[in-house]
Amino acid sequence: MKRLALAIGFLTVALAASTPVRADYAVIQFRDGRCEIWQDSGSDPWGAGWTKLAFGFPDYPAAQNAVDGAFAQGVCR
Repeated sequence: MKRLALAIGFLTVALAASTPVRADYAVIQFRDGRCEIWQDSGSDPWGAGWTKLAFGFPDYPAAQNAVDGAFAQGVCR
């Protein structure tokens, strides 16, 4: 019985470790000109009046650099 429980435990850990994690970020600009960092570039905000300026950033600091650049260029308010 212990061996069965141990085998199930190893199988559970192996399956959990093998699932890919996708945590990418996007920069979204809304109709009023404000920009936000969106945590999952695969999901979109509800409704109309928004545009993805950039997407696929691997982490939050990279997305923040993109937002800072958009502010510097006057794209975002």
